[in-house]
Amino acid sequence: MNHREPPAQLDHLVLNTHYDIDDAQRLLEGLGFIVTPRGYHTLGSVNHLVVLAGGYLELIGQPRDSDKVRQEILDSPVGIDGLVYAVDDVPACRERWVAMGLQAQPVQHFSRPVDVGGEAVDARFSTVRLLPGQFAAGRVYACRHLTPELVWRDEWMAHPNGVSAISSLLVADADPARAQADYARLGAWDAGFALEFTGTEGLAARFGELAAHLPQRDAFFAAIRLRGGDRADIAARARALGLPMREEAQRVTLALPAFQALLEFA
Repeated sequence: MNHREPPAQLDHLVLNTHYDIDDAQRLLEGLGFIVTPRGYHTLGSVNHLVVLAGGYLELIGQPRDSDKVRQEILDSPVGIDGLVYAVDDVPACRERWVAMGLQAQPVQHFSRPVDVGGEAVDARFSTVRLLPGQFAAGRVYACRHLTPELVWRDEWMAHPNGVSAISSLLVADADPARAQADYARLGAWDAGFALEFTGTEGLAARFGELAAHLPQRDAFFAAIRLRGGDRADIAARARALGLPMREEAQRVTLALPAFQALLEFA
């Protein structure tokens, strides 16, 4: 990335639930998030969003009773499994990635209906995805929202727990320096979001017993840090849900054991 290019911006992070999106929806709502109504992609997957200023968190899954299977969802592990860059020009992004020597899939266009005042309106997107395996921690792709007004809606952003934005994503890797250099090729992030890196062997020191709920792989997306939340309220909600939790002076960290993910509220 040369100095004339704008900083990278987060579009969203993805929590892959496979067939258990109902459970993920219940947990996030229980933690005090507004979770959008279920969306049905033309690709066959279903989703819910936790919409925040800047990037959002997407819960994605595969319906058990669907005759249209989005196999990439099932082929990817449960947990935090998507880092999505916001771009204005998806074909140009694909060309840039290919010029770097990365393998990118063809540009994809899809949609899902959104209920607006009782009327179904299509939210439309264009994406380009890197072929899996080039970034070992999870899927990496870029997205352009053709109808952003159907995603960032005021009624979906006033979360009862006070969370306002995603601060960072923690990448765990057996070789964190190499991983950091690999991601740096895709761009330097703007001030609103950061990628953090840690060695897999250091997770217990950082998270204590909560690290036991993380994947046992050489590389994975480990934790999402969120800002603006009422930590006392979130801790009380986590206790009510029976979620493993660690309370410290400046942060509350909790585990979503079924989804091998940690959430930090700092």
